[in-house]
Amino acid sequence: MKLLFTLLVPLILAGCSVFGESGVENAPYTLLKSDQVQKIEVRNYESLVLVSSDMSADGMNGAFRNLFRYITGENEGSTEIAMTAPVLMDESEAVSKGTKITMTAPVFMKERSEQQVMSFVMPADFTIQSTPKPTNPDVWITEVKDYKVVVIKFSGLLSDSNVETQTQILNNWIAKNGYTAVSEPINAAYNGPFTIPWLRHNEVLIEVK
Repeated sequence: MKLLFTLLVPLILAGCSVFGESGVENAPYTLLKSDQVQKIEVRNYESLVLVSSDMSADGMNGAFRNLFRYITGENEGSTEIAMTAPVLMDESEAVSKGTKITMTAPVFMKERSEQQVMSFVMPADFTIQSTPKPTNPDVWITEVKDYKVVVIKFSGLLSDSNVETQTQILNNWIAKNGYTAVSEPINAAYNGPFTIPWLRHNEVLIEVK
């Protein structure tokens, strides 16, 4: 399964504010190379455990609801991932609560292929074995290992024009530095929708070898 995901502009990232602060754990990675002038990094994510749902049928909102229900307890063991940011869910849709675990940024959403999938990244101490199994058949768990990406960081809105500009810069850098792209670009947003645009942390990532 190819990892062709986009990091969602997250309503669900805990602790987000208008000033760009976020209290959530970020998925850990090893920094392999850094170009501080162009704000580009080569990273390796040793392991990412992803909980995913298809966006094809009911769109982004449907996938988000499936995943939100999963992290609030719709799983074997009724494990709840704690969240402090506003989430667009009714009280009537709440599920049973169990042990609280911390949500991890980022959130992934595949947009650039025939299959549209949204995924949440589980905390670093979760393994494919220890991640609670979904009780909804439309939610599934996968693991990505040794995920090597080239990343460009930028602020502002995660608009199509902004992403296109940053993607072009990133592709040029990849070509000039001896890497080969093996995936579609991935858009990344680490802040909530109310964060001031110029204080936002956005990224475009491309898997390389």
